[in-house]
Amino acid sequence: MPDVLKLVGARIKDLRKIRGLSQEALAEKAGFNISYIGFIERAERNVSMKNLAKIASALDVGVYELFTYLKEQEELTEESNLKDIISLLRERDSKDIEMVRNILNEIFRRIDGNS
Repeated sequence: MPDVLKLVGARIKDLRKIRGLSQEALAEKAGFNISYIGFIERAERNVSMKNLAKIASALDVGVYELFTYLKEQEELTEESNLKDIISLLRERDSKDIEMVRNILNEIFRRIDGNS
């Protein structure tokens, strides 16, 4: 079973960033202390369904949206290298992800003979 806390925390972090919110801003909107949001995003605290509902509301999404990474992980096969790559990328910032994308594009161009 995938690490539920890590996947939900990563999803909350991604949704927060997409909406241009800081941890502090999300905490304020949801009625929490800023450190609590950080703990959740880093999977350092278990979070109740009641608190997930508050966070979802503050992010303007349904609670189910906080679990989409779980569904995605389940759809990948157990032995999938892609699963490992996705997990690694979720822990990186957007600049690192962009760099990885550029490197992969260059590698694939060379493999395909489109140098």
